Amino acid sequence: MTGRAVWPLILMAAMGGHAMAAQPAAAGPAAKPDAISMLVAQLSIDRYKADIKALTRYGDRRQGTKRNRDAIAWIESQLKSYGCPTARLSYVYDPARRFRAAVPASGGFAVGGGRPRGFRRPTAPNTDPRAQPDAKLRRLDSEVAPPGRREEVYCTKTGAGHPGEMYIVSAHMDGIGYGEAANDDGSGTALVMELARVLNRPGVRTDRSVRFILWNNEETGLDGARAYVTARRALQGKEDPAHSGRFPEPKWLGVIQHDMVMFDHGMPRSDSTVSREQRPEADLNVEFQSASRSAAQSQALAWALQKANEDYATDYPAVVGPHMTNTDSEPFQDFVASVSVRENERGTQIGNGWDPQWHQPTDLYSTYSEKDFRLGLNAAQTTLAAVARLTGASLAAGSK
Repeated sequence: MTGRAVWPLILMAAMGGHAMAAQPAAAGPAAKPDAISMLVAQLSIDRYKADIKALTRYGDRRQGTKRNRDAIAWIESQLKSYGCPTARLSYVYDPARRFRAAVPASGGFAVGGGRPRGFRRPTAPNTDPRAQPDAKLRRLDSEVAPPGRREEVYCTKTGAGHPGEMYIVSAHMDGIGYGEAANDDGSGTALVMELARVLNRPGVRTDRSVRFILWNNEETGLDGARAYVTARRALQGKEDPAHSGRFPEPKWLGVIQHDMVMFDHGMPRSDSTVSREQRPEADLNVEFQSASRSAAQSQALAWALQKANEDYATDYPAVVGPHMTNTDSEPFQDFVASVSVRENERGTQIGNGWDPQWHQPTDLYSTYSEKDFRLGLNAAQTTLAAVARLTGASLAAGSK
């Protein structure tokens, strides 16, 4: 058998018997565009940039603030406009009582990354509003966030063949640092919104369901994702009402998280500065956690994204790594295949100065170049192609 023929069998075994959709047609002048390439072609860098820009109107969108609630309302309105039915999860954020005890993790928050080597300059979030020179933005970002009730929004495309099974495509919409949180994580939020738009276009059918989730409280320790796992894990695959064919929480097949996908400018120089230009050899990091209970399934999901990138992404490649950490897929990692898509390895690179905008006042829309936005678009191409394969996406005749 050829490598292309063997690959779906490997993934099917690792993912518990769920086969991917058919492989794309062989390249050639007479090849007819397949459904996946037609879906990927619907992604728009202009829409992607516009969504990031719109999110920056709400400053850093810190959890528990009016700007955070306003951003959630705007995101929800956009998802509804795509024809994707929305819902919200409500929970209470209390720093004294966390969700961690209810959601055991293999290593816990901030544990499980690789061993740093090469340049090491540990960085920390900016907590000084005076570091933001823009007075208007400084005022917007200065509202404090008391403990209390929080909400996060999601929408669901119901599968036509297996509505009781789903993939989760996610990003966090809150930020910190007294900037605009354009990359962390406006870039991931806009990506998820673009995928929701494309997969909910008229004529697009998926065999399995897809849920698009925009987490809140990521910056406090993944609390929004932990709240979701705590509240929804036991409901998986249960019809409500009974025998109705409706599944409020379909069985989880995989979680694909997106967290900072625009900035891969290489290792810092000896003076701690980073190149102003996107490096030609920039790539996307698809990570799973090798210490998790679902490591084998997660690795298979990671390779599915890498293969989708190889087949459909236009500019930048994807690499697979085993050190997923500090991201909203972590609370899921012991229960289901879980991966993150990001610009650099979180544990060894982003925490050591590879992205000087991380949690800083400089995380502004104006900071990034066209090539930076295009790296984010390539992340969208990668995930859309993978999800389309995994859910058996198809297009009705005449759809574009």
